[in-house]
Amino acid sequence: MSEVAEISPTTKQKIVADMRGVVADAEEILRATAGAAGEKMADLRERVGERLRDAKIRLADAEAALVDRSKAACRATDDYVRDNPWRAVGVAAAVGLLLGVVIGRR
Repeated sequence: MSEVAEISPTTKQKIVADMRGVVADAEEILRATAGAAGEKMADLRERVGERLRDAKIRLADAEAALVDRSKAACRATDDYVRDNPWRAVGVAAAVGLLLGVVIGRR
């Protein structure tokens, strides 16, 4: 398994949100420097634009993978609950009892 596959779904969501922010900031910088003259500046804007397009594609792929894994986890949970309804009720009751004890102590 790759290192990325071992990251929790919550962490992946945070990474995707952070990447969206970086992409938005980079797009804003590109728009702000659009009027700047110079061959080096034009070349830099072009390179940044290419990298932004690549980042957007990777971000979309990461989002799709995250959604697919979330759906798979939901399906697996649903299948488990359907196959073992009483066990699921028991686990839910135990979790509820534990939460009640923890909240009751505060």
